[in-house]
Formats: sequence, C-alpha cells, structure tokens
Amino acid sequence: MNVLSVAVPGRGLLRPGEPVFRADDEALLRGRAAFETTRVYGGRPFLLERHVERLQASAERLRLPPPDPDECAHLARVVIDGAGGADLALRLYWTGMTLVATAGAIDPELDALRARGIRLAVVRWSTGALAGAKSTSYAENMGAQDVAVQQGADDALLVSHEGIVLEAPTANVWWREGERLLTPSLDLPILAGVTRGLVLELAEHETIEGVFPLERLLAADEVFLCSSIREVMPVAAVDGHAYGVGRAARSLQEQLRAQALGS
Repeated sequence: MNVLSVAVPGRGLLRPGEPVFRADDEALLRGRAAFETTRVYGGRPFLLERHVERLQASAERLRLPPPDPDECAHLARVVIDGAGGADLALRLYWTGMTLVATAGAIDPELDALRARGIRLAVVRWSTGALAGAKSTSYAENMGAQDVAVQQGADDALLVSHEGIVLEAPTANVWWREGERLLTPSLDLPILAGVTRGLVLELAEHETIEGVFPLERLLAADEVFLCSSIREVMPVAAVDGHAYGVGRAARSLQEQLRAQALGS
C-alpha cells in the first residue's frame, strides 16, 4: 500500500517517512501487535466500528491492553483528511504501546481483477493458536501467497493437511452450490472477517457455514473471496478448475458498494 498519511496520538499528522514505533516495541521484537484494515469510500470509513471491535478482540487474544475506540476513530479521521479524503485503504495498528493510523491508495488493478476473476492455487496449511486474531504476524500468510504466485496463480487457497477448506491468506472464501452459499465455519482456525459478516447479512441465497473438504469447493458452481479492500472478488479458477465470474459474486458486490456509498 502506498502510504499517503500517518497519525499517532499526541503527535497528530506525520509525514509518511517519520518513525512511529520505538525500537523496543514488541511489535518489532516479537511481532506481537494487532491491526485492522478497512476501505474508505468518499471520505467515509466503512464499518469502522466493527473493525475497531475486532481490533480490541485481537488485542485481548494477544494479551495486549485494549486500544481506545475513540482514539482509533479520531486518528482515522485525521489520516483520511490528511490523505485528501477520497477512496482509500485505512489501517490501524495497535502494539499495546503505540497506536498508529495510516491511509493509502487503493490498488487501481482491483476492478480489472474483479472483471476477470482471480486464479487460486491450493496451498496446504497448518494453523497456529492465533489464527483467529488479526495479528501482524503475517509472514506465513505471505509465504503461502508467494508459493501460489510461483505456481502461476494470483493468490492462495489455504487448505488443512486433512483436506479441509480454510481461507485465503488475506480473505475469506465462499462458493455457490445451486442456490446455496457455503463458507468455512468460524469453529475452524480462520479469521472472522468483517466483510464475511456483511456478506452473511446481504446474501439473498441460503447460507451454510460448516467444515467442508476441498472436493466440495472444487465441484462448486462459482467461487469468490471477500475482504475489506478487495470487497467481493470472483475466483475464475482453483488449481485449473474453471468457474468464471458468477452471479452471486456480482450481486453481492453491487449490494456491498451500494451500502458503502449510502445508496
């Protein structure tokens, strides 16, 4: 993400290149920190309260003190205004010692990817105790993404060694079987995505959360991911199994955008 503005409590708006973390912060020493990312539409951060609530929940799982929700909202406003207040990617970082907000540009290629759908490669995955927390320890996730790209895909589909579908490195996964939508249960070691929760609210299809083998997804009528920045992203193929851009993904994307834009 191309960072356009940065803000820290007590210091206000900073230049993007200014230091914000202390050298003895455990976020740097041990990767012990939580973060949140949401999208800003026309200067308005979408579902910010839900993201701050999850930031607090992640902090609790990491045994960090909770961040101040009012300070989070204030810093979000500062960096959004500092970046021009248009369509942005907003991030909040909480280390237990330092709260930082950043605003950056949205990848201009996302809409083109959405039009064609992305390609996923299956990567076998072992999850850790913090799989349900949105911590800054994302090195394994990025490593899985790199493996998928090396195989000619755009992203990874994480599947347990027992063959159970989990998630993507930075997104939740869905698929359609006829008139039903399926997604992995939060009883599995996956992140409770804020956009995942919104999709459950918006879906006009019957939705089923469960524990599903990879073969179930591969036989689906369509597959898509959802995340705050990528929104609803159709999956064109998984390991060579082609799906194209399906009607459920198109409909959910339209509904998400309408709600985000207040129309």
